[in-house]
Amino acid sequence: MRRLRILALMHPDFVPPDSTDGYTARQINEWKTEFDVVSTLRGAGHEVRPLGVQEEIKPVRDEIERFKPHVVFNLLEQFHHEPVYDQHIPSYLELMQVPYTGCNPRGLILARGKDLSKMLVHHRRIAVPVFAVFPMRRKVMRPARLALPLIVKSLSEDGSRGISQASIVDTDEKLAERVAFIHERVGTAAIAEQYIEGRELYVGVLGNNRLRVLPVWELKFGSMGGHGARLIATEKVKHDPSYQERVGIEDGPANNLAPELHARIQRIAKRIYRTLGLDGYARIDFRLSADGTPYFIEANPNPEIAKSQEFATAARHDGLDYPDLLQRILALGMSRAKAGVSVG
Repeated sequence: MRRLRILALMHPDFVPPDSTDGYTARQINEWKTEFDVVSTLRGAGHEVRPLGVQEEIKPVRDEIERFKPHVVFNLLEQFHHEPVYDQHIPSYLELMQVPYTGCNPRGLILARGKDLSKMLVHHRRIAVPVFAVFPMRRKVMRPARLALPLIVKSLSEDGSRGISQASIVDTDEKLAERVAFIHERVGTAAIAEQYIEGRELYVGVLGNNRLRVLPVWELKFGSMGGHGARLIATEKVKHDPSYQERVGIEDGPANNLAPELHARIQRIAKRIYRTLGLDGYARIDFRLSADGTPYFIEANPNPEIAKSQEFATAARHDGLDYPDLLQRILALGMSRAKAGVSVG
């Protein structure tokens, strides 16, 4: 690929330094995706300009007019501090006729609501946990079809925000308490779904029309279960490097899957990707029950793509090194925009 001008959009707090020297693992963890993307693209010879944006769209327009990027690498997961506004940035870029990486606005909307995505996927005869939504400022009444135990989450937040061991509830009283926690602390509606005892599996999918499905990947919980904890991806499991090291949290190939089951999970991931109108790249999350049923949990368009994250490590296992993965993501964004007006 020729040398490109790339405008990288990210949260202002995550604009990375030029080097990781002198920073702790916890500090680096905050902006590791942004650092890996920017430094790798620069290492490939591209001109990369990071831009932190959060509350104003004007800086994006100004930088597009000044820098005239060939493509925008979209690393924003929220706007105006609202994850539900993430689709507005690609919408704006489409209006500006600027190619961008990652998922289109419609796919972001369909994947964002855990209830809507589950309903659409269930309509395609794919297994999903039984669930119910608890809106803000409503009395919590568990439907009879919703059997305990349950796991309670934010309806729209991602990154395991608000998820802890207390998220799994086995009484109506605990259900009401946890729903109230999501309403008050996270500030969103809550979803309670059937708790699936089993393995935590992730499947990366890359592509617009022709799709490349990555190997089935597994989040492995180390000694966490020996401490009496449920094996779920809590905030601590996802984002606390010292905890991950202490209990041996790691991700890797989903071993001991029969080849037929591995292939079936990959096919299901591809169907979900198409059902939700996703493109660019996304990660599809499953829980695999003891009887071998893969339950769809959620879709994550534009997942974290730091070198150490599941998407990149699965791609490397599939023969796609990190620089090549980023080049592929750039190419997908630009090929989607071929019919539009070129910039620069």
